[in-house]
Amino acid sequence: MSKQGHVRVGIGGWNYEPWRETFYPPGTPQSGELEYASRQVTAIEINGTYYRLQKPAVYAKWRDATPDAFVFSLKAPRFIVQRKELAGAGPGIERFVASGIAELGAKLGPLLWQFEPWRHFDAADFGAFLEILPRAAGGLTLRHVVEARHKSFLSAEFLDLARKHGVAIVFVDDAKYPAFADVTADFVYARLRRCEATIPTGYSAADLESWAARARTWAEGKLPADLSRLEPNLQIPSGPRDVFMYFINGAKERAPAAARALMERLG
Repeated sequence: MSKQGHVRVGIGGWNYEPWRETFYPPGTPQSGELEYASRQVTAIEINGTYYRLQKPAVYAKWRDATPDAFVFSLKAPRFIVQRKELAGAGPGIERFVASGIAELGAKLGPLLWQFEPWRHFDAADFGAFLEILPRAAGGLTLRHVVEARHKSFLSAEFLDLARKHGVAIVFVDDAKYPAFADVTADFVYARLRRCEATIPTGYSAADLESWAARARTWAEGKLPADLSRLEPNLQIPSGPRDVFMYFINGAKERAPAAARALMERLG
């Protein structure tokens, strides 16, 4: 068994106009942007699935445009995550999962369920939601990750529910929202949102070194000592973990450079 899980580093989407000045080679057609981007980073988080369901042919096209080891994370639709009552989201979840995501095959990464900042933690409702998340689609095992953005989720009960269902919690590097460094699944998902326009690589060299060290630590099944946890004394299962790290927002025009700089440090 490998002593370390896979560390994948990526960006959010690929059709971003400023990247045509800072990332894509001159003359790259829009139709060729995914092909190029997927050879510069190792994962992409797709935001378009948040706004509308895609068709199986679209997923197949994305699959065929990217290298064998590439991975897509999919942001779950807003018509599900913005519901007042999550326990009743089953039919919407079924529609999303049946919309063709299995066409990605081995390139299907975690499904991201990002909740609005106004959503408070309701243990019964959230537990019911986690209960109905499907574990497989089209013969593929599904991995789920939730991003909770209200401080009421900073509770041991929330962590216990996530662990019970094997669902990861996003670690977000952002001054605005709570950060969860407690590991609740067999993979780690981080969204790094502090890219600065004045830094060519988005994050400083020192910060990139720190994130590379944290990624290695997570991948080895350990916990970064410099990230505070709600349950610092809890013993969690050891073993290799896959790690997904996305540079999202902040000065988004710097995200590809940040991702490539982090990949260089990870070797």
